[in-house]
Amino acid sequence: MATQRQEHILGVVRAHGAARVADLVEALDVSDMTVRRDIAELARAGLVRRVHGGAVAPDAGGRPTDEPGFEAKRAWAQAEKRAIAQAALATVEPGQAIALSAGTTTHLLAELLAATPTLRPLTVVTNSVGAADVLHHAAPGTDRLEVILTGGVRTPSDALVGPVADAALARLRVDRTYLGVHGLDADGLTTPNLAEAATNRALLACAAATTVVADHSKWGVTGLARIATLDEIDLLLTDDALTDDARTAAEATGARVQLVPLPRDVPRDPASHQPAPPTGDRP
Repeated sequence: MATQRQEHILGVVRAHGAARVADLVEALDVSDMTVRRDIAELARAGLVRRVHGGAVAPDAGGRPTDEPGFEAKRAWAQAEKRAIAQAALATVEPGQAIALSAGTTTHLLAELLAATPTLRPLTVVTNSVGAADVLHHAAPGTDRLEVILTGGVRTPSDALVGPVADAALARLRVDRTYLGVHGLDADGLTTPNLAEAATNRALLACAAATTVVADHSKWGVTGLARIATLDEIDLLLTDDALTDDARTAAEATGARVQLVPLPRDVPRDPASHQPAPPTGDRP
């Protein structure tokens, strides 16, 4: 019955922060259209918010100025982020100079770089204190893994931003920037932080090429400040849960999209950008 299906959908959203249509079709053994109608009913009641490919908690990524902390974001979509970071690692070559923005997926990439001595010598420029720390401790006292930290003012998401960071990046040139973002859609890449947007633009400007590393749940989330349009990047590296509509919209801008498959034995994490609302007693 419709009420039972909708209770199931609501339970998934409350437990995980989001629910994918494809997963619900399989779990409920109903058609795609039936699930979408159920989500529409829940959205009209204000219990969920419709997004590309499913539903999220009503307060998920709602305000363009919301800026979750690093530790909160680190727990979301872990399998997807790890797979994307592995795919990004495969594009790094010994002898390169690369740049890493702050972010949870780029932090995973920094951990992989630290654990891969065959990629040295390597120079890494970053505005992430965490990424710089991981890389520094991987090869203390050696110039085969050189780490350049931009300096700047620290944000809730652990990025160093502002005029100091921007000026440092303006004097550098790297082979490729790996950029994490708060949200993206057909209109471009965004972040809630105005200063971080400017520093991310500086990271793009100092690179010969740019790869955006963003799991599928970032699609449709909008921050206050635009970083760049999709046609300004060279590659969008995301996981294969990105919906067909989202991929079509991205490619229509001229962006190249690479979907990273998850291993079959790895459970997908349907979590969105925001934690699920509490399920206990609420007014």
